[in-house]
Amino acid sequence: MPAVHIKIIRVEEDSIDVHGHVNNQEYLRWMQEAAIEHSARQGWPMARYLELGASWYVKSHFIEYAKPARLADEILACTWVAGMSSRASPRKTVFLRRADRQTLTRAQTQWIFVDLASGRPRSIPEALRAAFVTIASEETALADVDRWL
Repeated sequence: MPAVHIKIIRVEEDSIDVHGHVNNQEYLRWMQEAAIEHSARQGWPMARYLELGASWYVKSHFIEYAKPARLADEILACTWVAGMSSRASPRKTVFLRRADRQTLTRAQTQWIFVDLASGRPRSIPEALRAAFVTIASEETALADVDRWL
């Protein structure tokens, strides 16, 4: 199962803001969609989390915009788990323009594993921990991006 998940996005009209480029909110939405897809591909779809009675909640996002994406661009949303502590996990996402592999946006989300009944953080089960390979560096994660496609 791939350590790096890539979501291919074609920029549509409804993603464009008044400045003629992708609205910042879209990156946040795409980050969440890519994380959910990656988890499902690793054997952890939302139904499994609900069965367990626990799931990931966002504690924080950091997004750095480098270059704009425009209508009809194809974007590669490359995401991976960058670490895992007893109750939390940072996930990194880099958005690349597919045509020239230029970095458009870099982001990191700090996820907290939470008990759904109590709303309190809880320990990440070993089965969940084992489902993900962690990659600490962006350079390592993106070294062979075409291999992950």
